[in-house]
Amino acid sequence: MMQHGKRRLRVISANLNGIRSAHKKGIFEWLDTADADIICVQELKAQAADMTAALLRDATHHAWFHYAEKKGYSGAGLYAVKKAKRFSTGFGSKEFDAEGRYARADFDRGKRKLSVISLYLPSGSSSPERQEAKFRFLKRFMPHLKRLKAEHDSDGREFILCGDWNIAHKEIDLKNWRGNRNNSGFLPEERAWMTKLFDEVGFVDVHRKLDPRPDQYTWWSNRGAAREKNVGWRIDYQIATPGIAAKAYAASIYKERHFSDHAPLIVDYDWPF
Repeated sequence: MMQHGKRRLRVISANLNGIRSAHKKGIFEWLDTADADIICVQELKAQAADMTAALLRDATHHAWFHYAEKKGYSGAGLYAVKKAKRFSTGFGSKEFDAEGRYARADFDRGKRKLSVISLYLPSGSSSPERQEAKFRFLKRFMPHLKRLKAEHDSDGREFILCGDWNIAHKEIDLKNWRGNRNNSGFLPEERAWMTKLFDEVGFVDVHRKLDPRPDQYTWWSNRGAAREKNVGWRIDYQIATPGIAAKAYAASIYKERHFSDHAPLIVDYDWPF
């Protein structure tokens, strides 16, 4: 790994599809070799009582989580090699904060202010009712994202929002885009929402900024040998405010081992941590 200026910041985002399942498949052994400073995880499918010392990684990392009230469902969290100055959960929505979808840690070092947020946006693929819930989430979440951008603009705080956004933004972001134009995750309304986030609100899709190539997917269906054929979707992102986005210099998707139906997204930033 190239050294780039001062001590770089490596951030990994991974939907685990169950933290206990991913643990059994060896994700933490891999993370021990991945040299990450901050690890964002989603879809824990666990509660606090389920989190053993191995899952908390309390010998090597600080850890913070937002658990869903419903057992075996959702959940998001972060691990970091350094202690956060502050940690908070939820974004002010009673309906969706109960589902454990938002965990924020603030890593402030002097005048440098950095917040990393682990996100798990709803999927709408299981039923029309869940798609309506997803639309409600998007409607309620956009004002919060605007507030984060305003915080960045007013006092220079940088944000990295990592996670499973459950939306493929453009045609390049999924293999079979023609056949999925009417399916959850690639609906015109969802895609327009992301376009607004980038073009109007001013956040940056860090991975796509660094890597314009097609076929860069982070999720594959378990059906039809989709992963082997790379028939996938890019729905896991690191989305950042412009200052730290400009400091990103390397991005990759780790595909060698399978810990989940998602693959971890790794981004390196030239940012002291």
